[in-house]
Amino acid sequence: MRPTRLGPLLLAVLVAVACGPDDADDVDLARGERLFEMNCVACHGHLATGTTAGPPLVHEIYEPGHHPDESFHRAVQQGVPQHHWDFGPMPAIPGLREAEVTDIIAYVRSLQREAGIID
Repeated sequence: MRPTRLGPLLLAVLVAVACGPDDADDVDLARGERLFEMNCVACHGHLATGTTAGPPLVHEIYEPGHHPDESFHRAVQQGVPQHHWDFGPMPAIPGLREAEVTDIIAYVRSLQREAGIID
């Protein structure tokens, strides 16, 4: 067998993936739930089931294939024009750090998983 240089490159890629910012070990679902209750519940409802002011996030429209996590980050940072629903535009939500939004998204995804929307 011939030695290959792919080994070190593969190891570097695996380490980068394992230590990247999207590492599941870095997600805090309890903090995500608290932050959701503090920042999102007024419009998106308890357990993200929606209200008369905003849509349910526990809905197949918001599954990751249609609305990936990045779309939630952008919505919080920049707001979103009205689409899919008749609630009007969503304003940006100031004061949340990227890691906090990541935790909120993880919490919403956990609710979607419990509802059978995602695996």
